[in-house]
Amino acid sequence: MSGKTLTRADLAEAVFQKVGLPRNESAEIVELVLREIVASLERGDPVKLSSFGSFGIRDKGERIGRNPKTGQEVPITPRRVLVFRASNIMKQRINEMLSRRKAAE
Repeated sequence: MSGKTLTRADLAEAVFQKVGLPRNESAEIVELVLREIVASLERGDPVKLSSFGSFGIRDKGERIGRNPKTGQEVPITPRRVLVFRASNIMKQRINEMLSRRKAAE
């Protein structure tokens, strides 16, 4: 594993390199796409990116949890959480890449 985290700046640079738009326009496009994804999720709409995956919001109800240090039971308040489910195509590509790495070792 390379250990490098992909950032917004990296995405903007990739748009600049591959599409040829100026850097500031590339960064603006990345920001607009990310803002649209967030706005859709805020409205409660799922986001599906073909061959990549789906983002959605899941409501979690109130439940009883346990403090791992003390073992004391504590209530966990209801909340909404972001969920991501990778597409089968993405899973297959990642697994194939991992298989090739293991074979090369």
